[in-house]
Amino acid sequence: NGFKLKEGRFRLDLRKKLFTMRVVKHWTRFPREVVVAPSLEVFKARLDEALSNLI
Repeated sequence: NGFKLKEGRFRLDLRKKLFTMRVVKHWTRFPREVVVAPSLEVFKARLDEALSNLI
């Protein structure tokens, strides 16, 4: 997708456990059509579809 996030490097383990740091790895794996959804409802529908394809 065109909205990839970069994972930062931290010396403290505390920062690695923050929600934002745990999400980066998963966000960059989403297909582009999920990330560029025009609304929250469309995003949810596309996310459900993308996640169901993983199972």
